[in-house]
Formats: sequence, C-alpha cells, structure tokens
Amino acid sequence: MDFNKYFDHTILKADAVDEEIEKICKEALEYNFASVCVNSGNTAYVADLLKGSDVGICTVVGFPLGAMSTIAKKFETLNAIENGATEIDMVINVGALKDEDYDFVLEDIKEVKKACMHNSENRQALLKVIIETC
Repeated sequence: MDFNKYFDHTILKADAVDEEIEKICKEALEYNFASVCVNSGNTAYVADLLKGSDVGICTVVGFPLGAMSTIAKKFETLNAIENGATEIDMVINVGALKDEDYDFVLEDIKEVKKACMHNSENRQALLKVIIETC
C-alpha cells in the first residue's frame, strides 16, 4: 500500500522563505506525497513549482484562528483556487463551536464549500475542515 498519498507535506510558519518552500515541494515530489500545504500567500508559487505533477496544492483558509468572518474565508478560498489550490483546509471557528453555535459553524462551512464548488476557475477543490491545535 502506498501510504505516501495520505500525507500533506506542510509549511505554514509565517516567516517561511522561498528556499524552504522549494525544499518542501521537492520532497513532496520525491516521496510522492498527496499535497503541499501552505498559507494562501504562497499558493501560486507552489502551484508553479508543482506544475505537471500529481502532487496537490493545499491552502489553509482562516489560518490559524478560524475566527474571521465567513466572507473573508470565502474570499480567501476563491483566491486560493484562482491561484492553483486543489484542496482547501478550512480552520473551524473554535469559539463558535465552544459556544455551541452549531448553526453558525455549519453555515460557515457551507459557504466555504460553495466557494470550493462554484468559482470563476470552474474547478472543484477538496474541502477539509480542521481544528488548529498548535
């Protein structure tokens, strides 16, 4: 069984430089990982580095807190897809979840999912909802 395709190779630190991002991409290609996961500002760069490969481009949305507005998450999602993202890792709004405001949490997720399905690039991106626990 090829376990490599279950791994997202990730670099999310705020001070990541091009050399570090290139290294992660080379490793993902060498080991045939599922994707490289980056902050939205690095999506286009990673998409260019991985062009022509089957390694996906994963972008975190609402990272790291998940506490921004739904419209901000939706815009970040659309922008990431426009820049080449094939997968979106959306940070859940933990405060709303702890408040048991499940309607808000569900709508937040639904709106980002819509952006993954209906965007100007006519590309569908996989959506994962994550809890940031660092």
